[in-house]
Amino acid sequence: MAFKFVVLSCLVAVASAGLLPVAPVSYSAPVYHAAPVAYAAAPVAKLAYAAAPVAKLAAEEYDAHPQYSFAYDVQDPVTGDSKTQHESRDGDVVQGSYSVVDPDGTKRTVDYTADPHNGFNAVVKNEPAAVKVAAVAKVAAPVAHAAPVVHAAPVAYSAPIYHH
Repeated sequence: MAFKFVVLSCLVAVASAGLLPVAPVSYSAPVYHAAPVAYAAAPVAKLAYAAAPVAKLAAEEYDAHPQYSFAYDVQDPVTGDSKTQHESRDGDVVQGSYSVVDPDGTKRTVDYTADPHNGFNAVVKNEPAAVKVAAVAKVAAPVAHAAPVVHAAPVAYSAPIYHH
């Protein structure tokens, strides 16, 4: 930002010193022009353009009875992460289940269904986990303290004394 001020200051100094040529300002009487001359437009050749062919996009295929099924399972003994899920769809009916082991050691299982007549329904079950999940201990590293800083005593200064 300071560079912009320096450049602007230099520009003002050069302009003030008269190093830049200045165009003289002069005024003259108004100039009146004659009436405009009518010009005939040149004939324009008419060109025929062929319309570009329109690419037909394939319509997305509509599946009246969609079907899928998937599942996954995560078991990580290092972090204690344990979860599973599976889901399937047959037309408008979706069924699935997932489970996760909570930090307190309980296993939460959710069984769910969704269809156009009943909407979305879920049943949640909590049960003690078969394997106790090891809690992750949060340990703070000790903070190293430096030796106390000792300051020197202040030095008193006095003005020199001149004798005549």
